[in-house]
Amino acid sequence: MQIPLAGYFYDLVELFYPNVCLACSEKLMKGEAVLCHVCRRQLPVGEYWNDAENPMAKRFWGRVEVQGVAALFKFQKDGDVQQLLHQLKYYGRQDAGEFIGKMMGSLMLQPGSVIKEVDIIVPVPLHWTRMRSRGYNQCDSIAKGISETIQVPWAADALERVQENITQTGKNRFDRWYNVAEIFAVRDAEQLKNKHVLLVDDVMTTGATAEACLQKIAAVEGVRVSFVAAATAR
Repeated sequence: MQIPLAGYFYDLVELFYPNVCLACSEKLMKGEAVLCHVCRRQLPVGEYWNDAENPMAKRFWGRVEVQGVAALFKFQKDGDVQQLLHQLKYYGRQDAGEFIGKMMGSLMLQPGSVIKEVDIIVPVPLHWTRMRSRGYNQCDSIAKGISETIQVPWAADALERVQENITQTGKNRFDRWYNVAEIFAVRDAEQLKNKHVLLVDDVMTTGATAEACLQKIAAVEGVRVSFVAAATAR
């Protein structure tokens, strides 16, 4: 019996560049991607997708009108989610972002989801200097994964970061909001006009970054906004 050449090539690549789980570092089996089945089952998936008044949504009450708000994971320090996002953000594993986005898209398609019937997906942008140094925006791959799953277009150029803000680490809610209040701008309003826009971020802490983006997007004529994050830190 002849073994296809592709099979030889796969085995050779696996010998020198083993494909491992981004959480436990164990070798992935054929048919697994990004995470092994065991680690995937253990992911702390959030419970906000069917609750329109969840704690994330309440952070925006009285500040910006949002149709729906949800996060895929609960962020746990030193947990599998942090490892997954770290690989995406700092080690170029954009396949991890698409993996996350597809999980989010699947939840959006479930009955009762608070995020539904969106027209376009917009990732939170990086400043051009950060984009140049890193080479990619981690939120783009998440948006792409959602887009492929729910069959809705995404636009990396609709929103831009016009100023580079200093790190948010260690800042309280007020300082975080002040730090990002005027650093975003709508770049292409025609793409968003009269549409339900889904804003996508990797991690939501206080919600200051998301709020700053949502306020700019919501100012476009006829726009409604929703927001999803890969993870939320309580």
